[in-house]
Amino acid sequence: MEADTRILIVDDEPPNRLILEDLLAEHYLVHSASNGRQALDYLMADGHASLILLDVVMPEMDGFEACRRIKAEPALQDIPVLFLTSLSSVADEERGLSLGAADFIHKPFSRSIVMARVRNHLELAQARRRLSDRNVELEHLVAERTREVLHEKEQVIAVQDVTITALCALAEIRDNETGNHIRRTQKYIQSLAGRLSDHPRFAAELCGETIRLLYRSAPLHDIGKVGIPDAILLKPGKLTAEEWVIMRRHTEYGRNAIAQAEGDIGESTDFLRCARDIAYGHHEKWDGSGYPLGLSGKAIPLSARLMAVADVYDALISTRVYKPAYSHERAVSMIIDERGRHFDPDVVDAFIDVAGEFHTISMSYRDTAAEYGAGSVC
Repeated sequence: MEADTRILIVDDEPPNRLILEDLLAEHYLVHSASNGRQALDYLMADGHASLILLDVVMPEMDGFEACRRIKAEPALQDIPVLFLTSLSSVADEERGLSLGAADFIHKPFSRSIVMARVRNHLELAQARRRLSDRNVELEHLVAERTREVLHEKEQVIAVQDVTITALCALAEIRDNETGNHIRRTQKYIQSLAGRLSDHPRFAAELCGETIRLLYRSAPLHDIGKVGIPDAILLKPGKLTAEEWVIMRRHTEYGRNAIAQAEGDIGESTDFLRCARDIAYGHHEKWDGSGYPLGLSGKAIPLSARLMAVADVYDALISTRVYKPAYSHERAVSMIIDERGRHFDPDVVDAFIDVAGEFHTISMSYRDTAAEYGAGSVC
């Protein structure tokens, strides 16, 4: 046993204390007290005992009350308490055990039983401490590994985001738009989704993680434009009917590119599913007059309905060769006019609530005059 193993003997009968001290002192450090109050004073002042042998019937404070107070102190509650008592009723033992006692030793006690009980409970307490220490160590290891995994995940996500932004910026530049369009639409869709996150129709779907996915997926909405010929994509004037058919296929090209990525990794992630829905569905309209599938109402993925408002607002407030930049107020009015036709009515209502945020975003990430380009109407 450890050299500093200390037994606290608490008994109001001096002969009992002397017998126990003589028995235990050869193996352990021993301290004694004549009642529960003395024992508590000692423990609160010193705080060190490996095990307590506690008489039940004592003046001033009996053993039951002393045990209750010991177990109420966080610094003392793990010390094993063994009651020394001449009481033999089941009710007394039940009371003692309910207070947190580890065992009972009945008087008159056997010296060999006292030694065996003390040794066994000390070993059990030591094993519990080792297990507790090991659990703490494992918790630290798990926490450290979790931090490492989260850091690695954050690094992977950061690389993904940078790669996605770079690819999408190339698509936007090819369309004579700017990287600011990507940043604005990301912020718009985040704002809209946040406003709708407590709406009864959308609360279950728009949790924090989903909003983060929408934000990360938004830049891919027009990635399919890389498949549109320059003669159509960069045409400054109105597209012909034949050219318009080709132009509309950018939604299909975007969907197919993302589906190919899903095939290459052998599974579909939430991020890729969200990106695919946005790329393929952001030109669908609430009344079914959009493309590529002519979906209507709730058949259009929510992510695509949100992107529809974000993308159209940004197109309206941006300068193009075929039109000037409309004012924020006119853009808001035009979107409201399309409530229930082009756009989900509830999404438009949310847009009205956060229109000021849209305007702030547009000003924070506005294009310079040198960045304005042609761009096709799509």
